[in-house]
Amino acid sequence: MKANNRLLLQFAPLIYVAWSDGIFTESELARIEARLASVPGAADEVIPLVEHWLNPAAPPTPTQLNELAAMMRKAARGRSVGKKRWFSLSDLGSYLARHPNDESAATELLALRTVEEALGIDGTDALNAMLGIDIEATGQPAAQFSPEALHDAMTGNRLAIRQRVFALLSRPEYALDPAAPHTEYRERVYQCCQQFAREGLGLLAFPTEYGGAGRVEDSIAAFETIAFHDLSLLVKFGVQFGLFGGSVYQLGTQRHHRQYIRAIGTLELSGCFAMTETGHGSNVRDIETTATFHPSNDGFVIHTPTPGARKDYIGNAAIHGRMATVFAQLQVGKEGHGVHAFLVPIRADDGRPMTGVTIEDCGLKAGLNGVDNGRLYFDQVHIPRSNLLNHFADVSADGIYSSAIPSASRRFFTMLGTLVAGRISIACASCSVAKLSLTIATRYAAGRRQFGPEGQPEVAILSYQNVQHQLLPRIAATFALDAALHALAQRYAVLSSGAGSEDEQRQIEVLAASLKAYASRHALETTQACREIAGGAGYLFENRFGTLREDVDIFTTFEGANPVLQQLVAKGLLSDYKEQFGEMRVRSVIKFLTARASVAVTEQNPITKRRTESDHLRDPEFQAAALRFREQRLLTTVARRLKARFDEGLDSFSAMNACQDHLIALAEAHAEQTIFQSFRARIEAEQSALRAVLEQLATLFALNAIERDRAWFLESDYMETPKTKAIRNEVAALCAELSPSAVALVNAFGIPDAIVRAQIGRE
Repeated sequence: MKANNRLLLQFAPLIYVAWSDGIFTESELARIEARLASVPGAADEVIPLVEHWLNPAAPPTPTQLNELAAMMRKAARGRSVGKKRWFSLSDLGSYLARHPNDESAATELLALRTVEEALGIDGTDALNAMLGIDIEATGQPAAQFSPEALHDAMTGNRLAIRQRVFALLSRPEYALDPAAPHTEYRERVYQCCQQFAREGLGLLAFPTEYGGAGRVEDSIAAFETIAFHDLSLLVKFGVQFGLFGGSVYQLGTQRHHRQYIRAIGTLELSGCFAMTETGHGSNVRDIETTATFHPSNDGFVIHTPTPGARKDYIGNAAIHGRMATVFAQLQVGKEGHGVHAFLVPIRADDGRPMTGVTIEDCGLKAGLNGVDNGRLYFDQVHIPRSNLLNHFADVSADGIYSSAIPSASRRFFTMLGTLVAGRISIACASCSVAKLSLTIATRYAAGRRQFGPEGQPEVAILSYQNVQHQLLPRIAATFALDAALHALAQRYAVLSSGAGSEDEQRQIEVLAASLKAYASRHALETTQACREIAGGAGYLFENRFGTLREDVDIFTTFEGANPVLQQLVAKGLLSDYKEQFGEMRVRSVIKFLTARASVAVTEQNPITKRRTESDHLRDPEFQAAALRFREQRLLTTVARRLKARFDEGLDSFSAMNACQDHLIALAEAHAEQTIFQSFRARIEAEQSALRAVLEQLATLFALNAIERDRAWFLESDYMETPKTKAIRNEVAALCAELSPSAVALVNAFGIPDAIVRAQIGRE
């Protein structure tokens, strides 16, 4: 059978790729014929052509396939086909065979796309190789920016403290071996913390009157920098100076500051943060440990009433901690006042537990074995009244309880809100883990060669579309997340200085919870993807992925388990930051929510949802509108669902539980919307040549976020199928464009080779 050359040329890419693996089945042909039967006009020429070339009983000979390839290469000459990567076989075929006056072109293109979908194939690499395109030279010819300049621009005012910490970590005395016996590893981590304290890093965040530097933002930057080196050291540092020291400073008053802050910052006094209980986990409000006021000895008795009330997973408790900030239910006379924090000595100077204190070692964990996690039990332990951290409430010598915050629930959440720095720090450290994993994997992918076009040298695996899709969107997300976290740290530093309203504090609490959940999940998934890209080499201990993955895993749980934080974020959004962060009093804002739910969303435009041009998809206004629409739509629809549950007579807890999946989706949408806004704000402030690559990264972040949630956008009638397909192709195109710059992008993370330490990917 002989078809006209133009029609054959149009179907040539599809035919070539379909047979490139040498196998085609009867069932595949039957599926294609059934699909083509629904295309008007396809029966005359298209179906016979397809049946001839895709007949499993009579496959084309190698000579015929070579002739097809030669025909396509000839048609490609002079049409700049070889200067770009093609992601759609139908688009390339239509381009090769284009004829502006041919009325049948539309029918043939529809038929071609129908066959491509029925085949379910992705022939990008085979097609580009067949056209003679140099796979490693596609996209940009080279990085069009300086990695050093990009690093300095993104790092901003964190540069000096990062360089200082990197210089310390590069010293031999900071060398750590996670493979050492855990008892030895713990001692080395503790010694490194002591060295940090001698260098003044433990006091960075505290006021100068207590020996500190008063630089909260520098303290967060130092923390995220340590994350590149060793996560056990990071957590040990964070427990001592952040959680223990931060709780004394934020929850205590001047008497506590004068007595303890300098000793904590210099590690003269080693401590821990005892909030979590075995039986209650994230539910701090209902912990069981009690602190009962005894006026006869002007103090409190700390007691663990049940086995489930033991303090569990407490960092620094098993070996080194001498004092703990213990959270307990305050009881004064016959009246309970909810959860408060107390300073409780747990060890004497000789290391033995104090009277009434039982300490157990949690032993080996899945990761972070340089941290001595332990369990604490208290059996009628007496402490002086002055050991109540009394910033928000106090008890007088005659047993009178007083607080400037009359609501126990509001007081509880206000107290926890002061510890928001921990969530910001964990989010920043998570971003550092993602940067480190991407640096190792991207450098490896650029140098590791496997497979390639027949008869040609093996190609770098970074040239493969799947590897690009695993790395480039994550690189873009890491840059975007870094910008958002830097902005959050700056806002928190201003708030810590005493400036900022109560509304600003609530917004920061919501944002910190949102970004901590997003960043910790991003770090864990990125580390796993990078391990897989590195293949067998990634499984070797020396290349760090195993240790990183095991250590960062717990970041999704501590400082607030991610699902719990995401529900807190959703509740904060539902109350429009007007109600107390995390409270369940949703009924009080139903009127507000119902009004919002009735507002039409203007972005749901019938013309916009069909547009597929690249310029439109790469327009930041379209990306911002789509991400904003998703967040607002989820907010209004969950409001309707909650109202319906309340109308049915459900209480707040039951209503929230019935909509839990929706609340978490809202929190995730809010995180991506916030990250994108922060990254766009950072880009708008950039006037240098770096702006072009930052624009590409922001576009990739936004389009990848939309593409991953394309089912939701389709279900919500915000986009039509051709548009979501176009977005998928645009993501692929952006990955290809950025791939030649991938190594330069991870170099812009600015991690010194002495800190990276992996044996693969060395230049």
